[in-house]
Amino acid sequence: MPTTPSDPTHAPPGRPPVVDMDTWQAARDELLVREKAHTHEGDAIAAARRRLPMVEFDGMVEVVGPDGPVPFLDLFQGRDELVVYKHMWYDGAPPQGQCEGCTTTAWHLKDAVYLNARGVSFALATTGAWEEVAAFVDFMGYTQPWYSVRGLDEPVGGAMGYMTSYLRDGERTFLTYSTTGRGTERVNGSLGLLDMTPYGRGEAWEDKPEGWPEGDVPCWSWRSDADGHATWGPTSRPVPQWTRPGATPVQNLGRHGSWH
Repeated sequence: MPTTPSDPTHAPPGRPPVVDMDTWQAARDELLVREKAHTHEGDAIAAARRRLPMVEFDGMVEVVGPDGPVPFLDLFQGRDELVVYKHMWYDGAPPQGQCEGCTTTAWHLKDAVYLNARGVSFALATTGAWEEVAAFVDFMGYTQPWYSVRGLDEPVGGAMGYMTSYLRDGERTFLTYSTTGRGTERVNGSLGLLDMTPYGRGEAWEDKPEGWPEGDVPCWSWRSDADGHATWGPTSRPVPQWTRPGATPVQNLGRHGSWH
């Protein structure tokens, strides 16, 4: 069995110090106090979120799905609550050229059975033309409902990259909450797991001990080439796409202008 070094602070470069189990447990318990405080503050924020006012809007505005135009009200699927992720879209771009961050988020939301059991429906919306969106959904193998909100304003359309919550009262519909940027991270369970590891997300902005790997730009690992090497070059795809049948290396992302 491995032995504990006589110097408990000894560790190879770029590694946590090696200690005995009691010392580790004491340090773990100290951090747990902070983690519990963080959890309780999150509970308080959620309580405040539940007390936000809401905005009524026309739930009969039409969005486009696999069955053609339908009223936004249909997205509730008869339930009173609805969560929608608004997926960014690049017109004319093939699957490998679509938003890698949104792909990551959508990939982590492939199944909403637990939301449904709680009485909450889930859908994805995007500004893409439905013909393009349908081909992308088919390529990715998504089974969640997707809709095009092309040309529509907030709170149904508008800016993409948002997680948005809605409530209905009969045929009346209301916007209750919306967040973007790092506010959508709670959907990406992989980021939460990476935050539990010694090296975290491997991003340069993270606070790391001296000697740790320096890290790279945010989201550097969200695209890779066919060999699994992280890259944002023209032969890369959003990482989940490499699991799809028929995903091959390509030379063109199909976007105009800057894409990184």
